[in-house]
Amino acid sequence: MQAVLNYIERQAPTQSEIMLYLYDYFGGFPTIECKYKYRVPFYYQKTWVCYTSPKKSGAVELVFVRGRELSDSPHLHANGRKMAKGILYNTVQDISLDLLEPILLEALDLDRTVPYTFKKSKSS
Repeated sequence: MQAVLNYIERQAPTQSEIMLYLYDYFGGFPTIECKYKYRVPFYYQKTWVCYTSPKKSGAVELVFVRGRELSDSPHLHANGRKMAKGILYNTVQDISLDLLEPILLEALDLDRTVPYTFKKSKSS
C-alpha cells in the first residue's frame, strides 16, 4: 500500500487530491484491496475491479475494468476501449458518491458472482 500512496503523492495536487479521496473511499469497503500494478493504483476484490489513471489534462479517470458488462450508465464512457469504461473527474467536488456507489456495488457484485475471463479477439 505504501507504493500506492507514494504514487498518489507524486501526482499534481488536484490529481493527488482526487486519487487520495477515491483511495480513502474504497478503503471503507472491507473486500477491496489496493495494489500498485501497471504503474497505477488498482482496486481488487477477487480480481481487478477498477483503477485510477491520471490524465494529461489534469483530470483523473476512474476506470472499471469490466465496464461493458455493467448496466448502461450515462456517467460511464468507453473512450474507444472494448471492455473498460470510466468516469472522468476534474476536481474532488466532481465526485458524487450517489452516482459512484451504485456503479461500484454492481462492479463488486459482478466480480463476486461472474468469473472474469479475458477473451482475446481474433484479428483479421
